[in-house]
Amino acid sequence: MPAPNLTVVLDREQLRDVTLNDDELMREALGALIDDTTRQIPLLQAAIRAGDAPATLRLAHYSKGACANLGAKAAAATLLHIERSAASGDFTGCAGSLANLAAEIERLRAEEIPG
Repeated sequence: MPAPNLTVVLDREQLRDVTLNDDELMREALGALIDDTTRQIPLLQAAIRAGDAPATLRLAHYSKGACANLGAKAAAATLLHIERSAASGDFTGCAGSLANLAAEIERLRAEEIPG
C-alpha cells in the first residue's frame, strides 16, 4: 500500500466516503471543520506562547483527528507536526507550524464542493 500524499489539501474521495457521497453534507462537514479549526488556532497560539505542552498536545490532537477524518490531509500533517514539536518541548517549531496551519485552512477554504 503506498504512503498517503500528505500535501493533498483535501482528499475528496475520503470526504465522499465519510459523507456517503452527499454533496450538501460534504459542504456542511467541510464548513464545520474549517470553522472549528479556525477557532482552535488562537487557543493553540495561547498554549504555545505559554509553553503548555499538555494543552498544546490536546488541542492539536483534537483538531488533527477532525482534519484526518474528513480528508484535510495537509492540515492534519501540520497538526501532527505541532503535536510532535510540543511533545519534545520545541515551541518555536510549534509556532512555525501554527502559521502553516493558518495557511492550510485558507487553502482548504478555497476548495469548492460541487452543488
